[in-house]
Amino acid sequence: MSSSVIALLYGPDQPGLVAKTAGWIHQRGGNVLHADQHLDRDENIFFQRVEWQPSSNRGLDEEMNSFRSLVVDDLGMKLRLARSDQHPRVALMVTKEDHCFHDLALRQRAGELDAELVGVLSNHDTLRGVAGSYALPFVHIPVAKESKAEAEARQLDWLSEHKIDLLILARYMQVLSPEFLDKIGCPVINIHHSFLPSFAGAKPYHQAHKRGVKLIGATAHYVTQDLDEGPIIEQDVTRVSHRHGTKELIERGRDLEKLVLAAAVRRHLQHRVLVYGNKTVVFD
Repeated sequence: MSSSVIALLYGPDQPGLVAKTAGWIHQRGGNVLHADQHLDRDENIFFQRVEWQPSSNRGLDEEMNSFRSLVVDDLGMKLRLARSDQHPRVALMVTKEDHCFHDLALRQRAGELDAELVGVLSNHDTLRGVAGSYALPFVHIPVAKESKAEAEARQLDWLSEHKIDLLILARYMQVLSPEFLDKIGCPVINIHHSFLPSFAGAKPYHQAHKRGVKLIGATAHYVTQDLDEGPIIEQDVTRVSHRHGTKELIERGRDLEKLVLAAAVRRHLQHRVLVYGNKTVVFD
């Protein structure tokens, strides 16, 4: 299949938006592969994801520039464009737990994630052998309170040198500083082992057990400077009871974490997530 253009756009609703974008593609000889839209009636904001193959006599870059002129200049919408033939460069950050690391690495090896897994950064040396089993470069940068700024500077240098397009915190148990997030220049996805906003922060399974909840969950979200409050991409839950101790909650939660993080990463890589404010529209 020929390469395609993917557009994510949003802005104030107005009559004929779907017809205008679809008509523009048709008039230029393109073939729509996927189209979906959503209207937030409370805020009167229109959202759309459309993917199409341009006519064989048009290049992708020319097609993207022309579509940008239509959407931004003529329709006054916000727009993000991507090409299906470009494979984002992805890095993982880990600490000691390996379940999300294994899951993502195996999915990438199996061809489920349309990306290039470039390497692994860690504040501990524990998972070096795991990274080696996948032939992934492993960079150990210890992080201590008194040297955190220096450690983050080294991490940022590595991420910049390797031109990372997406950073995944696969159970990286350090809080990224505002300075790090200001400079990273790419999205960061985190998996939080709780159904946010409940039990934010440390040891959520212990908090859940103490509270006696009947559901536990996991949340994948974009990282912002507000701890565990970034736009949510994916969530899921499983039922528990008074018979389950903290150990059982952690075991069940790890299964959820893998599934939720993988779903969020896949949707991001497929350009199906549109962020506005502190919320997301996730297109099927």
